Amino acid sequence: MENKEGGIFLTLDIKKNLADIKNQIKDSASKVGRSFEDIEIIAVTKGVDVDVIEEAINNDINNIAENKVQELIKKYELIGNKVKWHMIGHLQRNKVKYIIDKVELIHSLDSYRLAVEIDKRAKEHNKIMPCLLQINVSEEESKYGISPNEVMDILKKIDKLDNIRIDGLMTMAPYTDVIEKTRKYFKKLKEISLSINTQDFSSVKMKYLSMGMSNDFTVAIEEGANLVRIGSKIFK
Repeated sequence: MENKEGGIFLTLDIKKNLADIKNQIKDSASKVGRSFEDIEIIAVTKGVDVDVIEEAINNDINNIAENKVQELIKKYELIGNKVKWHMIGHLQRNKVKYIIDKVELIHSLDSYRLAVEIDKRAKEHNKIMPCLLQINVSEEESKYGISPNEVMDILKKIDKLDNIRIDGLMTMAPYTDVIEKTRKYFKKLKEISLSINTQDFSSVKMKYLSMGMSNDFTVAIEEGANLVRIGSKIFK
């Protein structure tokens, strides 16, 4: 199969890219006594054509993530529910109703007001919506997410909602060419998750740590990530 720019065969490229990524995951996991099977690849398909996504699916990609609601809807209509869909970008409250019946997991829950809207729309569909609380560990103004200091307070409020469940945390480390510099941010998210686990919440479980992208997923895995969001390394 060829891409739209013409002439480049994608099958072997994507297959090789995924093989390389899986080997890196195995190496990183083994360094800290973890298993490859504990870690899921979330393929980020921002700007990727549907035929290319299908090729990735044919090479055992089971989880697809989008940053924008309109892109997720467009691709969902063509690909359907043969994969699990993830919303990883900033989610506006007025857009929740369009994806609530399509996504497996919302990674980018970044406010109580958004949680209330997700709860409301999930109730309309008679479902409990799994979400991850997005934490701005680096506390950069350019990033969405909750300050580490506000985590417990917002979880206490979310825990009272009936149709939303917190299944873990998500963060993005600052981009750097020296990936070792990202380690402290991933370590911090893990520490926050362990602290949450000491609390008596009824609908908050630290099942997932969604951290690490194409440039830094190896370090993230060493620090506890079990969902890694990888785009360019797959679709380059």
